[in-house]
Amino acid sequence: MTVTAKESGAGGPDDDGDMPQAGGAAYTPSPRRLARERHRRARARRATAIAALSTLVTGAVLALVVVSAPGWPRTKETFFNAQYAREALPKVLDGLWLNVRLLLVCGVAVLVLGMLIAVARTLRGPVFFPLRALAAAYTDFFRGLPLIINLMIVVLGVPALRLQGVTVDPVWLGGTALTLTYSAYVAEVFRAGIESVHPSQRAAARSLGLSNRQALRHVVLPQAVRRQVPPLLNDLVSLQKDTGLVSIGGAVDAVRAADIVVGRSLNYTPYIVAGLVFVALTIPMTRFTDWVTARMDRRRSQGGTA
Repeated sequence: MTVTAKESGAGGPDDDGDMPQAGGAAYTPSPRRLARERHRRARARRATAIAALSTLVTGAVLALVVVSAPGWPRTKETFFNAQYAREALPKVLDGLWLNVRLLLVCGVAVLVLGMLIAVARTLRGPVFFPLRALAAAYTDFFRGLPLIINLMIVVLGVPALRLQGVTVDPVWLGGTALTLTYSAYVAEVFRAGIESVHPSQRAAARSLGLSNRQALRHVVLPQAVRRQVPPLLNDLVSLQKDTGLVSIGGAVDAVRAADIVVGRSLNYTPYIVAGLVFVALTIPMTRFTDWVTARMDRRRSQGGTA
């Protein structure tokens, strides 16, 4: 077998001019490598400085345009009043706890119902055709129906039926409407993940003696869910924002709490406070989604499993 100079530890310098070390000697970077690393660090510092300066200039220009507008004094008093902001903040935070609870409960319900609908749509065999058709009709209907209309129908229509044993609590009814709509979106995410798993995976599981149900549970679904984590997190971020829509039924969440203060003061600053609170709650979830997506992309590029 022919052994190259690189394999034997002997020979000339590498691309950066580093000489290979023999006998376990300490590694000493070459002047060329040190110069290239200094150049990379200098370029990174220069790019950071340019980005920071560009951001400051853009922010200053936008602030100057807004502040110099003829109606800015009135707008500032109406939308950015510190007195009303301090008054509204505790009430908005109290209402936000309802939004957080709705996110947790509806999030779990959406994931479970969405998974069941996705599995129903991927069942094979003519005997399951009615179930597949029903699941497809469900997803088509609730994905096409605007969420605000769904909320109005459920929150206002169900109490009008006067059904015995059915709650008229706007929180529960609003959560039900959110679950119906978002489970249709999540079902399509799960279905895409299931169909992205190569058929050979199911065939291999069947050849090992697993039933169709066992192959789906132990082989297909784990891969499908793992691949669809980023879009699922994006749907949960959207759900977190849309929990504020339950206020149309009278539930006192963060949006409704701000609306109560606005109705009493005729000042719109509480709406800004509520919006900023939702943004502060959404940003960590969004950054976590970006981190998960980047991590999975790195694993794919390195040849690992998604």
